Amino acid sequence: MGYWLAKSDPETYGWSDLVRDGKTSWDGVRNYKARNYIRAMKPGDQVLFYHSGEEKAVVGAMTILSEAYTDRTAQEEIWSAIDVAPAWTLKNPVSLSQIKAEPSLSGIHLVRVPRLSVMPLEKEHFQTILSMGGGKAKPA
Repeated sequence: MGYWLAKSDPETYGWSDLVRDGKTSWDGVRNYKARNYIRAMKPGDQVLFYHSGEEKAVVGAMTILSEAYTDRTAQEEIWSAIDVAPAWTLKNPVSLSQIKAEPSLSGIHLVRVPRLSVMPLEKEHFQTILSMGGGKAKPA
């Protein structure tokens, strides 16, 4: 199983939108490195959902439902999308400042390469952030 973090501006598409919809296509990514990470995702992988913009916090987790496919929102066929569903909500959001303050997370992409919208995580980093959020609050 793979572990990831994906960012979205909650004003564009937030955690509550995903929970309401039950699943969505994670599309609109226009960075080659982030696109390659999407292409590496597999069904069953777990993804932390990070609110960018003002909030800057991990708020929940998603499950990958599909292999990557051509992003229908792109004019060029070089971009990829993937289907996701909400898995659980964190008991407490984990802010970027909390993540930066945790020494064991100093090497993750969110801290080192913050512009990426999709990034891999090691299992232990995924679990650390989950623990920092108080664990799973409820199924989404």
